[in-house]
Amino acid sequence: MEVRRITINIAGRVYPLNVPAAEEETLRKVGKQIENMIKDFEQNFDVRDKQDALAMCALKLGTNAEVVSLNNEKNIKSTNERLAKINQTLNEVGK
Repeated sequence: MEVRRITINIAGRVYPLNVPAAEEETLRKVGKQIENMIKDFEQNFDVRDKQDALAMCALKLGTNAEVVSLNNEKNIKSTNERLAKINQTLNEVGK
């Protein structure tokens, strides 16, 4: 696995990272997304400093991740229920 050394700038600070080459693009994309979120919070809300903006980013990203997780759980449950019905129908037809 190839590892690359990159730097990500978030809230005016530079973070050097060693990352798998396959993850580099994703990390850079997320870093830009966080920077854009910080700018948005600073422009649209009473943000006192970068720490407040970062806390708001963490809450927003955490909320988004939880919503995705809950939706995935619902989709898995729904899919399992449909598969069970299909399996039941197939068993009845096969008798």
